[in-house]
Amino acid sequence: MSKNKKRKKGSNPVMDGLFYGTQIVFGVTIVGCILLFFMSGYWKTSVQLYKDAKTMVENSTREDFAAYKTSVVYDDQGRIIRLIKNERFQVYLNYDEIPQMAKDAIVSIEDKRFYEHHGVDLKAITRAVVALVKKDAITQGGSTITQQLSRNIFLTHTVSWERKVEEIFISLRLEKIYSKEDVMEFYFNNVYFANGYYGIEAASMGYFNKSCKELNLSELAFLCAVPNSPSMYDPRKHLENTLKRRNLILEEMLEDGKITQEQCDEAKAYEIVLNNMEIVPAGTYVDTYVNYCATRALMEQNGFEFQYKFENSQEQEAYETAYNEAYNTWNEKLTSGGYRIYTTINVQMQEKLQEAVDNETFGFVTKQDDGVYNVQASATCIDNDTGRVKAIVGGRSQSDVNVSFNRAFQSKRQPGSSIKPLLVYAPALEKGYTANSSLRDVKTEDGPKNSGDAYSGSLSLRTAVEKSRNAAAWSLYQAITPDYAMEYLYNMEFSGITQDDYNLSTALGGFTTGFNTVEMASGYATLENNGVFRSPTCIDKITDANGNVIVENVGASRQVYSENTAKEMTDILKGVLTRGTGVKRRLKNHTAAAKTGTTNDNKDGWFCGYTAQYTTAVWVGLDIPQAMEDLSGSTFPGQIWNTFMEDIHEGLDNLPLNQ
Repeated sequence: MSKNKKRKKGSNPVMDGLFYGTQIVFGVTIVGCILLFFMSGYWKTSVQLYKDAKTMVENSTREDFAAYKTSVVYDDQGRIIRLIKNERFQVYLNYDEIPQMAKDAIVSIEDKRFYEHHGVDLKAITRAVVALVKKDAITQGGSTITQQLSRNIFLTHTVSWERKVEEIFISLRLEKIYSKEDVMEFYFNNVYFANGYYGIEAASMGYFNKSCKELNLSELAFLCAVPNSPSMYDPRKHLENTLKRRNLILEEMLEDGKITQEQCDEAKAYEIVLNNMEIVPAGTYVDTYVNYCATRALMEQNGFEFQYKFENSQEQEAYETAYNEAYNTWNEKLTSGGYRIYTTINVQMQEKLQEAVDNETFGFVTKQDDGVYNVQASATCIDNDTGRVKAIVGGRSQSDVNVSFNRAFQSKRQPGSSIKPLLVYAPALEKGYTANSSLRDVKTEDGPKNSGDAYSGSLSLRTAVEKSRNAAAWSLYQAITPDYAMEYLYNMEFSGITQDDYNLSTALGGFTTGFNTVEMASGYATLENNGVFRSPTCIDKITDANGNVIVENVGASRQVYSENTAKEMTDILKGVLTRGTGVKRRLKNHTAAAKTGTTNDNKDGWFCGYTAQYTTAVWVGLDIPQAMEDLSGSTFPGQIWNTFMEDIHEGLDNLPLNQ
């Protein structure tokens, strides 16, 4: 009997030899790699990389994965109109806010064993090691979702064995500290989707102009196609490539049992239509005002107390220093805080107000040395139901120059007679005067002139307002005193008032610096609101990146004038449009109240007026005060006011004032 063992049935000596030979070669290769690893000193580098990775991950916090959150601005309809960001666009979502279909899609196409491995897929790593042995470089994949996250946050995309080893160490450590849900959340908020969009929400807004929560399966799979190679699958440059990879993702999801055949077919057939997000460019009038209001809202929420009246210059200087420090701090936070800023800005009204300003100043074509039009205008419209700003224009449109300087809130000008109802007449009504009270209207040695140098001797308070008689306002202001009257402006948060303004000339609008259209509009809105002042702002509420409300009920609200005074003042101002200086600007089908204002030498023109629904204040003049031919409150400012108010009231009911 032969001593050799009997061969198994079906065995092949040649194939068996090849099998065992291959095993021996593979074993020798592994041993050789291990010896090379230690003899070359790679192990020392690897130990240091492990220590660095361990320290890096253990010192990390959730904020490290959300360091570039973009603040998003919404209009009064909840539509995105502005992004306040630094170098990249990223809107952070919590794990539960990320659509499940997107999670399924990215796992199917990028990392099928995501929920099984511990940060690194050993099978994929083996392929990468073999590639290293053969080519002396890492040229193949093997990266899990966790590894992709590791290099996006902690590393660079440089191809080297050191980077690959450190990536592995970081990934293993990440999944010891953070859950799978955390890793998935971090990944979807940091992965690059081309065109400056980081994270799926930013990509959804950028490519479809809506939240990813509103996307269907096809659109979600389409987005998940991009991160694999943002340049190759850029939807705006290579749409066909993106669609092919979308279809591949859908097939993988079908194979993994995440979707049905019917869902797969429907998603493939769905036509992808890009709808690029249209946002307000940085530096526009809406942008600058929203930025200002949001910053102040955050300041107020965090304990800053705004001040408008000062006992002396030292107190004012100290306040301004503290204000500037707080403003700069919170303004900077807007760029990376990931806030969601809900405003009361109405895009259509904004366009109408800008159009009215541009059209009514169209004939003034001369420009300054910097290319900005000489003749300028600003305007602010407030919703009387809420006291919030609906539209704000800080100057004429100019595509060829920077128009970021917003005169509507950043420039103060003498208000002329438009200040009289707020500073002189309403305070006088509070003291017991009435619309029928007789006022002294005579020329005095130290007093002002009336328009046309005409005087009545005496006239009613109502007529004095309608005809804008300076002498009557002067004598009344002298009787009630500037000390008494000025408190009403402080209570309505008019800023920039100095001790030098406590003189009789302020009755006619002769202030040191003056006021802006936001302040004037809020003052007149107070009259329509039965004497209750509401701090002007365009902020409805602000939430953090997680949707938690951190700011609401912005600004103060206080009774400044009594209800009777507000109603009587409104009744008087209605006469300005029916019998007075603003008669040419009365509205066709809506009851309104208004007041004109013109400063000395026609340097500034104002028109401030309101209906039951809206209050609008308009200023026209030159940036550097200069006489302007044909300028008065009833000309260009009145034309802008009338055009805009007629437009926005079209189709609205004619409601009574002060209801």
